[in-house]
Amino acid sequence: MKFLALIIIVIIISCIFYSFRPFVNRGDVSIANGKEAKSKAEDYAQQREMMVEQQIVARGIKSKKVLDAMNSVPRHLFVPVVYRRGSYFDQPLPIGSGQAISQPYIVALMTEMLDVGNDDIVLEIGTGSGYQAAVLSTIVKKLYTIEIIEELGMQAAELLKSQEFDNVEVRISDGGLGLPEKAPFDAIIVTAAASEIPDPLIKQLKPGGRMVIPVDNNYYSQDLLIVEKDEDGNIEIKNTILVRFVPLVKGEKITE
Repeated sequence: MKFLALIIIVIIISCIFYSFRPFVNRGDVSIANGKEAKSKAEDYAQQREMMVEQQIVARGIKSKKVLDAMNSVPRHLFVPVVYRRGSYFDQPLPIGSGQAISQPYIVALMTEMLDVGNDDIVLEIGTGSGYQAAVLSTIVKKLYTIEIIEELGMQAAELLKSQEFDNVEVRISDGGLGLPEKAPFDAIIVTAAASEIPDPLIKQLKPGGRMVIPVDNNYYSQDLLIVEKDEDGNIEIKNTILVRFVPLVKGEKITE
């Protein structure tokens, strides 16, 4: 009898549980999914905070606007799902088409070197995933970004729009030619390695402006250069650190 009573109790509990399932799970929109999404968002936010403290602040980045940007932009959304677990690790990650999203520290460093503010109009060469553009978007007035690989550029444009980075405009073209119809720019950032500083970019830099660009050296790496144009148009180049970027692709847009 006791055994029979136990079975009946189990059946009753099971019926109660299943009777509530329609309220707990209704396809994609459910209480359970909502809690899981909130948990993931909180987890990513915690990882982002650790990234900033351990990888960026610890290496000497001091600009509050840069730190705030790195803490607010959801880097994981700019990383392919297959690599998303490593979104906040101290490393670059592949994004397809032979391209990569830069290491978080390098994104922060180049943004700090650019030294821009909320009145500045900036040109980025090498949109890639759109992550660097998103970071700059939180700091500057307007950002134009150029990607030569059409698929990457279109994906980045869609993602940036969906995340409401509304002051970013993506163009598909040869970044080495710049964007003369929107020049001059307060600052230019190049996120791919050039064999030399492209002359069109120097011409499109506003007097008093600054460019940050990796340029090939003789040691199978690149020098990260700060290029400054004074009010008279004279150019001063400062060599900072060694870096490794994918090459700057030139020519017609690439369709895949």
